[in-house]
Order: sequence, then structure tokens, then C-alpha cells
Amino acid sequence: MSEPATPAESEAVPDLAELARVVARQRAEMDRLREQAATSAVVERAKGVVMARAGCSADVAAETLLRRAEAARRTLLEECWITLGDPAPARSGSGVPRARSTTGISDGAPGLPGTGPPAQPSAPDDVAASLDRLGRALVHADTFHDLARCLLEHLAPDLGADAVMIYARRSGGRLDLVGHAGVGERHVAQWRQVPPFHGIAVLDALRSGAPLWLEDFAEDSKRYLLIGDPPERWRSRVWLPLPAGDGAEACVGVLRGRSGPFTPRDRAHLRDVTRLCAGRLRTLAAPPEPTSVASPDAVRPLFEALPVAAMLLTPVHGPSGEVVDYRIDAATAQAASALGDTGGDPVGRRLREYRTDLTDEPLWRGCRNTLATGEPYEGEPFAHQEVVDGVAALSTYSVRVTRLEGSLVVTWIRHASSDRQEQRLADLQRLGNLGWANWNLATHEPSWSSQVFTILDRDPADGPVRLADLPALAEPDDRPALSRAVDALIREGEPLDVPFRVRTAHGVRHLRLAAEAVADLNGTPAEVHGFVQDLTARRRAELALVESEREILTQHDVLRTERTLVARLQNALLPLPRRVMDLAGLRVEVAYLPAQAGVHVGGDWFSAIELPDGDALFVVGDVAGHGIDAVATMAQLRFTAKGMVITGSSLTDALARLNTLLLHSRDTHGTATMVLARYSPGERRLAWAQAGHAPPLLLRGGEVTYLRRPPGMLLGAIATPRFEEAECRLRPGDRLLLYTDGLVERPPENIDAGLGRLAEAVTARPVDGSGSLGALLDTMLEGERRDDVCVLDVRLPEEQRGPGEA
Repeated sequence: MSEPATPAESEAVPDLAELARVVARQRAEMDRLREQAATSAVVERAKGVVMARAGCSADVAAETLLRRAEAARRTLLEECWITLGDPAPARSGSGVPRARSTTGISDGAPGLPGTGPPAQPSAPDDVAASLDRLGRALVHADTFHDLARCLLEHLAPDLGADAVMIYARRSGGRLDLVGHAGVGERHVAQWRQVPPFHGIAVLDALRSGAPLWLEDFAEDSKRYLLIGDPPERWRSRVWLPLPAGDGAEACVGVLRGRSGPFTPRDRAHLRDVTRLCAGRLRTLAAPPEPTSVASPDAVRPLFEALPVAAMLLTPVHGPSGEVVDYRIDAATAQAASALGDTGGDPVGRRLREYRTDLTDEPLWRGCRNTLATGEPYEGEPFAHQEVVDGVAALSTYSVRVTRLEGSLVVTWIRHASSDRQEQRLADLQRLGNLGWANWNLATHEPSWSSQVFTILDRDPADGPVRLADLPALAEPDDRPALSRAVDALIREGEPLDVPFRVRTAHGVRHLRLAAEAVADLNGTPAEVHGFVQDLTARRRAELALVESEREILTQHDVLRTERTLVARLQNALLPLPRRVMDLAGLRVEVAYLPAQAGVHVGGDWFSAIELPDGDALFVVGDVAGHGIDAVATMAQLRFTAKGMVITGSSLTDALARLNTLLLHSRDTHGTATMVLARYSPGERRLAWAQAGHAPPLLLRGGEVTYLRRPPGMLLGAIATPRFEEAECRLRPGDRLLLYTDGLVERPPENIDAGLGRLAEAVTARPVDGSGSLGALLDTMLEGERRDDVCVLDVRLPEEQRGPGEA
């Protein structure tokens, strides 16, 4: 590659033009060789990645890259950059067609040609050529700044980009500006380090992992703290997150001076650019983090540019290592006002110089917890007086604390209502017939919504009244209570909710005032927020309800009187024995408990008598319904059943006749259930029949069983029911329980659950002797009884006694 030189001994004059051409050719050859070497290095790295992931040879890796590039309609170099930037292993032959159409880019992964979905439309020739040039230019981008300049040169003519910024996220959540182009040094100094503030667009893009398109400057500036000096220098921008290797994260920002959205073609182009840059970033060594991440000198220019109240706090430790205070190392211009001090720059001062009692407040505990765990802290809203355009105004703020390595970033967030919130408040006032009212206790300036003037029937031209003067509008009888509540609210911050009346041109109105105070940093009430509600219509409804309740109480008294009469009648018809009875060798205990719910008396009854032939008769029944009719039906069935059995009727015949009696009684729709049982002591034989009633329970040898019910329909249901008898031989020590459903029913559960509960209770309390039935009832009847309960407890002693009289 050399040209013959002119001999030294020759006296000919050298041809300078020819020498220049030789030098130019040699330089071009050197550039070509450097380009080839750099490109080969990228290809070799990509081949190494494919070999590591697929476990294949170098030749197979090279062939795989070529096939992917062909399938995706990329150059080999572009495919290598994408392979280097892909953090996840790819399947063999997974080329992704470059869909640089105006409809966007696909992230799918079809296989080799002929094995996957059809290829997507090709990109315009100018975009494809531009990406090809970018892929070759990235070979020479050896630093983050080189990469930013390369991107700006690529994107400026095609997308109108004016600046490119590359941020890397560090430990602790802060961002470092590692590369930039088209940005002035003053701007770089201000935004070189970005703490994890709330409302930073680049942080949101990194969190979501998706591009963040900021194309409406007016709306975006309300939501985000936009980078720029001034921010409107760049009217539209996009933040493109991408992996940077070694688990770190980076985000590329493309900033444009012109406004308007990115076209679908531009978005697809930028996504392709992002995939190429990811490969270059993974090959760049991340710049080392500074020794002091939260260095005051590094972040102070940024704090000076922020339009919010914020400070950088460094903890001050005591002799034992605990945090005793915080030093303010950087602060914005608004921070001094937020601290309640207008005496100068707070930088260098201690936080407790402003608030000596800070250690007793939630903010101190929040700072300590954030410093220890890294979890952000956001305090409760508080009122703060500030000067806006020369006018004093009271605003609501909250404090947010985030950790920045060993320091804390404290920001004050101002709460402002949006237009939609204002509309919702207006709708709420109209629908709820209430109005909002605010009183500034520092300036004594009230502020009412228009609805308050309407409710109070007050001319808006007269203006709102001060909170202390509000009781004067109330009726004389209501003024003392309202005055006391208002005074407690102003002096001690006690919330109030007070009814009062006002006299208007339309008559007396019943109103309600509900309000609470918002305290300042010293805990003193500074502003009162509340509402006035017109309850006149509700008050009229309440008066009507009171009248209805009075009528209900009168009716309740009538029903209570009826209950008393019915209870006396029931006691006369169904006297309870005062002691345990001995019947035909059996010991019988009886319990009857009336319902506690309602004012009616039910129709449960029992009979336990000794028949003339020495047998014992046991009856338990339950008439449907309550009141006098139920008691009358109960008496009729009780005495008729005893009479029929005494005169010789069988149990089934007695039930059949009782059914006929009930069908032809005054209440033809009445029904009843019952159990008839006859015990013969000589044979210890118990014969029984039932009409729709729960089966008796038998306790024998510590085991509980329910007697199998013979067929029997409840009384009063049909004209010709079928009843059958069942028989059981009792043994010494047996215990038999006959009961009504009030003992076992607990709506809405199934009655089987109550029967199981009764079996468990009897097994747990098998005590013989008087008094055990009361303990059983206490176990079974928890809470209010909704129905009558009647129980016959029949026992055959271990040593039988002679028959006694009932």
C-alpha cells in the first residue's frame, strides 16, 4: 500500500499534489481498517452472547445473527446491537421484523423465515437508512457523552430533536446525568443530580419501564417538574427507559423546542433507536458514583432552580449515635417561608432552630423511619399562610420525606383543587342542599359559597359574616349552644356539629353547621373549614315520624296489656309444678319459658299426669301463632287430649280426633304439632306417637340418640292424616327429653344444627337430680328467645321407687 519515493540523490522537485493524494489514500485506508476493527468487535461480542445463551459454536452463532437480521430486515450490525442490548436470552432464530411503519413497532418474536408470522411492512427507506447510519456511528461512541452526541446528530434532522440527556439511576433512587448533548453548562450544573422528588418525569418512566411521551406542555407542567431553564425551552419531550447492564437502569430523554405530538412514524423510529442504544449502553462502563452522593455542593444548584419548597437535611448524631438534629445543607427559595422564617437563607442552620419541639411531632418520627428503612413519609395536611402576588393567602400543604443515601430530601406539597373537583363540589352543594364556608382565623376573612347565602336567605352583596358573629343569625333559643361550640372551635380546635334555626322571609329554617379547624405548624387553629346544611325538609319528616312513633307506642301499650292478660290466662290454664314429680316410678321435671321477643304469648303446652290404671301420660305440643287465639287453641287441645286418653282412646286415635277438632274449630287455618307418650311401669314400655313434632331424645349409658319418629302429619293440615305408634323399652338410668322447637331452633340455621347442639349439651351435663334441667337450658338458650320453650325431663332412676301421685 505504499508509493515509490523519489530517490534522495535525484534533483527532481517532488510532486506535492501526488504526495497529498497518497497521504489521503493512506488515511482513508486507516479509517476503513479502524471501522472494520470496531465493527468486528461488536459482531464478536454479539456472537459471544448467542454462544453463551444457545450453547452453540462461533460459526452457528454467526449464521444465527445473519438469519435474524434477514428475517427482521436489519443490517447485521443493527442485529448485533439489539442482541447486545437484550437482557433476556433469545430463542434460536428469533428475529423480530423491524416494523418501522407509521403504525408502530412490534415486539413479537417470529422464528426464521417461513416459520413465523408474516413479516410486517418495511420502514420507509429514509428511516431504514438512518438507522443503518446510527448503527455504524454507535461503533465509535465510547462514552455516554459520545452516545448523546451521536443520538442528537441522528435525531435532529429527522425528528427535530434539540437536546439529548441520558440519566442513570443510582442506589438510593437518585438520578445522575451521565451523558448530554445540546444542553448548556449552567443547565447541566443544575440538573446533574436529581434526588427522588415526587413528580419527576424521568423517574416515572423508569418505574413503569415504558416510554413517557410529554407532548402537551401546559398539562405536563401541572403534573411534572419539567427539566429546563426555563422549562418552556423544550415544548415536547419523551423519556425512553432502557437497560444499561449490571442491573443498573438508564433513561434517554429526547427534547424538542417545537410543540405538538410525536407522529406514529416518529414513535416507531424512536423505539428502534432505543433498542440500538441499549446494546451500546451495555458495552459502556458506568461512570463511578461520587464519594458523597448527596454532596451539598453538587445538589445546591439544583435546589436553587426548583420552583417548590424543598430542603436537603443531613442528620446530626449525638455522642451515643442517635440523631439529635438535622443540618440544612441545601434549600430552595421557598423553604424559608415554609419553615415560618423570613430572616434569610436557612442553609447551614439546624432544623430545631426553627422548631424546638420538633421531636414530639410526627414529622420527626417520619424522618427517623425514612432514614432507617428508606420508605418515604408523607404527613397529614396542615394550613400555612403565604404571600402570593403580594396578597396573604392561606393554603393547605403536606410534607413528604425521601431518603437520598445518608441524607433526607424534604419537600412541601401544595394541595390545589382542579376544575373537575370544583364542579363536583358545586354538584354536591346543590344535591345536598348545603354550602361550603371557610374562615381565616388569622386575617378574620370569611369565604362562603353561593349556596350558603341561599340557605341563610342573605344577600350576597352584604357579604359573609365572621365565624364569631355567626351565632347572631340564629334564633334566640339556639344562640347559647351555637356560641359555645364556635368558641371551643376557635380557641381549642374542637370540631363542631350543631343544629340551629334561623328566621327567613320563608319562615323558620332548621340548619346544621359542621366545621373543623386546620392548625398551623405550632398547633394553633389557623383556618376553619365547614358547611351549612338546610335540614328543614328532614326536620318536617322527623316530626311526622315522631307522631307515628307516638301512635306506635300507644299500640304497643295496648299489645303489652293484651300480653299481660294472655299470660295470666296461660298461667291459669297451664300451671307449672314447683318441684320434681314422681309419676309411675319416673322422676319428671318440667320447664316452661315464654318468648322474650315481641309482645305476644305463644301456644306451647305440656301435660304430665298419672292415669287411673297406673300408667303415665306425657304430652308436649306447640300451636302455631301467638296471642289469645293461640292460648285458647292450646287449652282446647291440652284438655281434650288428656280426656281422650283417660277415657280409653289410643294415642293414634286421640291424634286423629284432635286433628278433626282443629279443622272444625273457629280458626280453620290453625295448625299444631305435638307428641303423645304413654309409659307402662310394669313392662317399662313407652308407647308414643307424634304429629309433625321433633323426636324425643334418649340418654342411655352416656350416649345420646333421637327416637325414630313414626309417621304423623301436623294437626290441621289435612282431613285424613295417618298416625302410627312407636315403642321404646326404658332401662334404669335412662333419661328422656320431650321439648318444643323453641329449644333447638335458631333462624336461619337448619334445625339439624340445633338437634346436634342439644345432643352435645345433654352429653356434657348428664347429672342426675333436680336442677340439671336449668343448667341445660342456660347452655341451649343464648341471647334473646324468639319463641316459647317447653321441656319435659323424664328419668327412670337406677333403683325404682313406687308409683306416686301427680
